[in-house]
Amino acid sequence: MQILFWGFFGIFYPEIDLGVWSAPANEVITPMVAALLALGLNETAYAAEIIRGGIQSVDRGQNEAAHSLGMTPALTMRRIILPQAMRVIVPPMGNETINMLKTTALVSVIAAAELMTQVQRIYSQNYQTIPLLIVASLWYLVLTSLLSIPQAYLERRYGRGTGVTRRLFGGVR
Repeated sequence: MQILFWGFFGIFYPEIDLGVWSAPANEVITPMVAALLALGLNETAYAAEIIRGGIQSVDRGQNEAAHSLGMTPALTMRRIILPQAMRVIVPPMGNETINMLKTTALVSVIAAAELMTQVQRIYSQNYQTIPLLIVASLWYLVLTSLLSIPQAYLERRYGRGTGVTRRLFGGVR
């Protein structure tokens, strides 16, 4: 729904007027801007919830111990809480990033220039639908695999000392 709302924003508000500056909404909110707004706002809500859950997963005693050592709240957050929370934050955040890559295909409904839109344009000219969809699938596979590498590294990095280490592409060792 957000993609459609931002894609057709000009229907609701034909002109964006900020007092000192005004412009037609369709010139400001192009299909690419609409796609970025829709996907960005949607993923921001999920990311905030993941981070909140990760921070709350750290035992409250950690905060109290840091406070008893005289650490400021900012230093406690940076040096004690966040490193422990990252172990919980990284896996779902990496999955959300990969999921957002896959959901970019949805922005084709507002004619934003992304992979599926380009594939549709090409196969509408040469009628090679299946081979081009296979190529698009392979591109998504390559991109998600590339995003999985830093996620696996970060999971290993923040999982040190927990007794569980993960291999590059999953599995418990």
